[in-house]
Amino acid sequence: MGEELKLIRTPLYEAHLQDGAKVIDFGGWAMPVNYPNGIKAEHLTVRNTVGIFDLSHMGEVEIKGKQATEFIDGLVTNDVRRIEQEQCLYTCMCRENGHIIDDLIVYRFLDQNDGTPYYWLVVNAANHDKDVKWIMEAGEAFRREHGQEGLDIEDLSMATALVAIQGPKAQETLQKFTQTDLESIGYYHLRRGDFQGLEAVISRTGYTGEDGFEIYIPWDKAELVWKPLREVGCEPIGLGARDTLRLEAGYSLYGHEINEETNPINTSLGWVVRLKDRQFNGHDALQAQKDSGAETAIVGLVMQGKVIPRQGYEVTDTAGSTVGHVTSGTFSPSLGRGIALALVDVAHKAPGTELMVKVRTRLEPALVKRPPFVETHVRR
Repeated sequence: MGEELKLIRTPLYEAHLQDGAKVIDFGGWAMPVNYPNGIKAEHLTVRNTVGIFDLSHMGEVEIKGKQATEFIDGLVTNDVRRIEQEQCLYTCMCRENGHIIDDLIVYRFLDQNDGTPYYWLVVNAANHDKDVKWIMEAGEAFRREHGQEGLDIEDLSMATALVAIQGPKAQETLQKFTQTDLESIGYYHLRRGDFQGLEAVISRTGYTGEDGFEIYIPWDKAELVWKPLREVGCEPIGLGARDTLRLEAGYSLYGHEINEETNPINTSLGWVVRLKDRQFNGHDALQAQKDSGAETAIVGLVMQGKVIPRQGYEVTDTAGSTVGHVTSGTFSPSLGRGIALALVDVAHKAPGTELMVKVRTRLEPALVKRPPFVETHVRR
């Protein structure tokens, strides 16, 4: 218990304990990994009905001012100029060598007072301190070059709670609690709305492969969202099922598929790199990588036997030569077999390619499959 007391707690920590959660250290946060029914049951709940997640550990950095768009455009790999009011954008933030500091989502709002856009950068909890330091230092450099006016950066992370609701019944369940027309919120869009009269930002992104929403509310109001959803039967979902859900959907996770030793081109995230007519941190390195061609790729692997692949396992070709390694692996509750994402030499990325995963001293057969591993139901 002594170590746990040092961890940061979300505003829903006590609610998780009341639900019998097993709490672990996740990037310095005390987070529920699973509840008494177990990871498989939680996973299938989200696939079949609806579940709720406490994501209050995620970071939110607000960027305001007349030069906010220009600043962010030089900070991330995707082109923030392409998105409109109430739209979200998935992107990476890189160092000058093209290596990934973090992957994140940009939220674009419109200031009702002066009509200028402003933004939230929603970043991974484990990278929060590093990300905020990088963004703040980039902001200082930007102001030195462009003047002190027109750019304001504020870390809202410890003032903002986040509850996600995911599953085929997410919309009909959440609609009972809000006057906001959820049907009108498109995929990767957001709306300033309400939850039972409480002001909230509601977005439609998600990380499970199912339809769903994120509800951003003030830190001290989190239980006003969590408790009503629990009372209508929404089951709480921990980190364990969150990981198996995202893996079945084929989504990369920082610390697994991507990290500071990788770049987007070599990890199948070239689609979030917009190089034309713009400059950003890492542009030249990523341009050079694109020109020379990707050397590696993230692929899906479906095991042909009963073994479960794990992160770090070696991947070989059928002759036993090493071609990569597993970045994430699990037992798929939906498929009833082992699945994995793996970083492999680009020559072995074609769907249907036969590869082997080294499990202790054995080479176990696997087939390359283009993710997702299961049918997804996100709103396109």
